[in-house]
Amino acid sequence: MRRVIFVHRTSSRPRRLLRTSALTTALAAAAVVSSLPAGPPARAAAGAAPVAAVTAPAATARPTTPAEDRTAAWLNSAQVRPGAAERFFRELPKGGDLHNHLSGAVRTEYLIQLAIEDDLCIDATMTAVAPPCGPHRKPASDALTEPVFREEIIRAWSMEDFPQGESGHDHFFATFGKFGAATAHRGKMLADVASTAASQNQSYLETMVSPASAGARKLSDEVGWNADFAAQHRKLLAGGRLDRLVADARQEADTADAEFRDTARCETSAPDPACAITVRWISQVSRNSAPERVFTQIALGLRLAERDQRFVAVNLVQPEDGETSLRDYRLQMRMLGYLHEVYPRAHITLHAGELVPGLVKPEDLTFHISEAVRTGQAERIGHGVDLVHEDDWQRLAREMADRQVAVEVPLTSNAQILQVTGAEHPFPVYRKYGVPVVLSTDDPGVSRGDIGQEYQRAARTYGLGYPELKDLARASLEYSFLPGRSLWRDDPVRSGFRVVGECQDPHSARCARLLANSPKARLEWRQERSFQSFEARYSG
Repeated sequence: MRRVIFVHRTSSRPRRLLRTSALTTALAAAAVVSSLPAGPPARAAAGAAPVAAVTAPAATARPTTPAEDRTAAWLNSAQVRPGAAERFFRELPKGGDLHNHLSGAVRTEYLIQLAIEDDLCIDATMTAVAPPCGPHRKPASDALTEPVFREEIIRAWSMEDFPQGESGHDHFFATFGKFGAATAHRGKMLADVASTAASQNQSYLETMVSPASAGARKLSDEVGWNADFAAQHRKLLAGGRLDRLVADARQEADTADAEFRDTARCETSAPDPACAITVRWISQVSRNSAPERVFTQIALGLRLAERDQRFVAVNLVQPEDGETSLRDYRLQMRMLGYLHEVYPRAHITLHAGELVPGLVKPEDLTFHISEAVRTGQAERIGHGVDLVHEDDWQRLAREMADRQVAVEVPLTSNAQILQVTGAEHPFPVYRKYGVPVVLSTDDPGVSRGDIGQEYQRAARTYGLGYPELKDLARASLEYSFLPGRSLWRDDPVRSGFRVVGECQDPHSARCARLLANSPKARLEWRQERSFQSFEARYSG
């Protein structure tokens, strides 16, 4: 039974409330193209109340198709029928999840299963530890026969009924240390997360891991710190040491791939739907670490992304309000800016602005997003909650729109960690300024949620109609780090999702070449076919 997640207000810190084939696609090309929009962004749902008043250009309503209109009408009527809206949002084609931490995305019940399989113990703080078990340590397997013990683990490892006396912020980040020992099997965890994504009618996942973590820590300790970035980089390269880390990380990925395919039964006659999900890795960097470790992890992640197509980007993780993270924020952005010049083909997406007043000093709210965009060369921003506290935030928002720097928005996570919801969240502000927005899950295992919940929450909170939800889903693939050209013309958030010239004639050789040569365009085309089927079900 899923429990209600309560808010506890006993801490001075903010709380969390909750925390392919081109040939095949060409066969349906004519029908798909006929359903594609040809105008600017979608209009708000009829009767939707304004959420935030900002001085910004208003979005212009885009033309809608009859199928979209009928689907929108079905959704409006479904709001009063128990379970109907939930089914709609589960089946809605939702493209990709671009902000997802693998260990935090795994279902808590599956983490318990992994702890049992590895013969782990659970200590008095509900932390998974290596055997042997003894005084104040119980075998994780006791969770199979002791329901109360199992519920205690779930509460400690997730946001479900988190304990009185803890803030949501603190409880959320503490969960990772408690279940960390159970996350040794990357492939098994991916099978669980990808299976959930498939059940939510998604096709793509970018998920965060820490490649060659132990080796990166060892190397950074050996080289120490040199504030001259070029000299620091040369020390990492000396004797092929960084390249050995890259090789180790690739071997880890090979092992995880094999474990995933075995767990998901991908080579059998009855594969799990997870096998159909396209997955790419983002390398995590521990931002609350010493400068030498942060620099080493960034260099490793970027070098890896240029040498292995399974890896696409780097991201800084851990609490943005941590002592070291705050102290070294500008230094870390300069590291990213320098290493981006060294590895220009690798992508950068950054947690930035996951802050609110009272969590940090006022001055720390004024520059994190702008530094990430302008110095750290971020192509996407995760969270971005403190936008309106940034110095000259309107100029920053316009710049992000012009550069198409997307914002990864996990609404549930923002509510759980920062208690930011509704009009207090900059979601409508970003949209009014034309900044690309993509809905994401962050850590759905910890949050006890899924991507369908994020879309339903966005629709309910901000009065979004079906065409807007559809374009948000399109944006999740458009602003992914998949290689290849897009199916859409440039700047689709402001100009509308208009198909590129090559595929105006869906039977043309030019369109076939685009789909054959671009993984991004293929997935986007597949999504349009999914929308066509979806609308046929809901517009009848």
